Amino acid sequence: MTLFRRLLDKIVGDGTPPDFAGTLEPHESVASVAEVRTGGYLVATSLGLWVPTEDGPRRIGWHMLTKVTWGDGELVVIEADEVGTAGEAVLLKDRPARRYPLVDPGKLPHAVHQRVTGSIRSRHHRDLPGGGAWFVQRKVPGRDGIVLQVRPDPGTDQDAVRALAAEVAERIREALE
Repeated sequence: MTLFRRLLDKIVGDGTPPDFAGTLEPHESVASVAEVRTGGYLVATSLGLWVPTEDGPRRIGWHMLTKVTWGDGELVVIEADEVGTAGEAVLLKDRPARRYPLVDPGKLPHAVHQRVTGSIRSRHHRDLPGGGAWFVQRKVPGRDGIVLQVRPDPGTDQDAVRALAAEVAERIREALE
């Protein structure tokens, strides 16, 4: 963290609420904050979305948010977990949706939408036996390069997903060489 940033943070704060218990990275900046009616805050930063949990705030990287919607006074968040790899592709599985009713949303829904969609470089749905899968190339905050994420629809043949994901990742790698 630069001397200027440390001095500025001491004078005006880092943009987080005074009782926010999370610890931002030195280069992480706050875009928007909204209080959650059930307690805690949603804090949109350059690296991800901080969400309240029983153990304190936890940041979800923008590239791990599958879907975020805003309506009826609440932000609905679907986070993905990395469940494996296929070649250089990362396989994902969605967690159940979590709802965050907000006291005053302010600019938070727009900031979140902008950053989630901004992390996506390309996306394509492919039909496969038993369903299909989303193939999404995303920028990972704080890192160089693009990652290929593959998220199968429920019921899709996992072997077909792995085989196609590995093939697509290899073709992307070859095209970039």
